[in-house]
Amino acid sequence: MTAAGRAKTGAKRLLERAGFQLVRSTTPQGGVDDFIPFEPTMRAARAAGLSVGDYIDEVMNATPGATQYTVDELRTLGVFAAVPDTVLEIGPGSGRYLEKTLKECSPSRYEIYETAEPWANYLVDTFGVVAQPVTGFSLDATPDDSVDLVQAHKVFNTLTFLGACRYFFEMARVTRPGGRIVFDVMTETCLAPEAMQIWATKGGSGHDSFPAAMPRRTCVDLFAKLGCTLEAHFLAPLGVASTEVLVFRKTT
Repeated sequence: MTAAGRAKTGAKRLLERAGFQLVRSTTPQGGVDDFIPFEPTMRAARAAGLSVGDYIDEVMNATPGATQYTVDELRTLGVFAAVPDTVLEIGPGSGRYLEKTLKECSPSRYEIYETAEPWANYLVDTFGVVAQPVTGFSLDATPDDSVDLVQAHKVFNTLTFLGACRYFFEMARVTRPGGRIVFDVMTETCLAPEAMQIWATKGGSGHDSFPAAMPRRTCVDLFAKLGCTLEAHFLAPLGVASTEVLVFRKTT
């Protein structure tokens, strides 16, 4: 066994001793009430010699490299070349997208809305981001037209339809004209009969609210009404199948 393999095995044992089962997920990452455990994951990442974000992406994720794939696509689309000075992320969790975003650009302010307090504190301490208070599905602490890049990754597939919609209104509100809004949703593009069969048979059990479908036309029409134009879209890995990443620019 390689050194990396031994590290991953040791990390898995640490999590199991703490009472958590580590699965190289052919099941999705839990349901709307689940969080990746903080302390066991930190210990396991250290044992594997990886950053927390890379550990989750490479060891716990169903598709290793999925996070970097999304970031690479956004780079190709010029999202980071716009040099966003203020970034806001909804539900950063362990910070795996946050960490890679900071490697792509150097915003003077990075706000997060994260409900898992241990992870929020970790991100503040590690990356110097600003943790805003979470109140329902709002971004109340952020002023109108104040953010250059608003993003949410692997968030809206776990929310109810109305919860996601409420966030959409808020994302458009806080984004400045010319700024971008990036998020992924489970659109009809991701739900061909073959994909539906995979989710139904291999997507795990006990979390029937995940993944939550969202029609792409619903998103495009709503954001158009809110002064935002769809610039690009692409599929990214999610669990046993895929999700669609949408990139909007606020024009008014």
